[in-house]
Amino acid sequence: MSLKKIKRAIISVSDKSDLKTILPSLKKFNIEIISSGGSFKKIKSMNYNCTEVSNYTGFDEMLDGRIKTLHPKIHAGILNVRKNKNHNKKLKKKKIPNIDLVIVDLYPFEKKLNEKVKFNELIEHIDIGGPALVRSAAKNFNDVTIISNIADYQNLAKELKINKG
Repeated sequence: MSLKKIKRAIISVSDKSDLKTILPSLKKFNIEIISSGGSFKKIKSMNYNCTEVSNYTGFDEMLDGRIKTLHPKIHAGILNVRKNKNHNKKLKKKKIPNIDLVIVDLYPFEKKLNEKVKFNELIEHIDIGGPALVRSAAKNFNDVTIISNIADYQNLAKELKINKG
């Protein structure tokens, strides 16, 4: 496994409290950010450039936000095996760029369960897109970096600095 320059990241997190740790590093190394929903709003409010998932995919969020990151343009960009000529050819034909970094956490289902929220609200805290992003990145671990824990932001920032992006 060799080091690869990170050019594009997708960020979709419930816990936005420590994005300030990683965003400066992404900016410093000119890493394009794609993000959805509240993560997009938070990143923009911190004055960082970011492309909303719906603008990136050309497909609006739907079903009250249940469908955001579940899109072939997102997952093909993550799952593309960079050394596979056939993969690269198909992505080029569809004009789908690679996504090299996935920063995601899952909805706080257990926390909401313990808060004893109403059933209809609780159901909305079953995460679908987050686990799909994690699994896509994990499946293509040779080409994609996955950060699924806020505690790893500092390590990522450090590695980006040491390895110049």
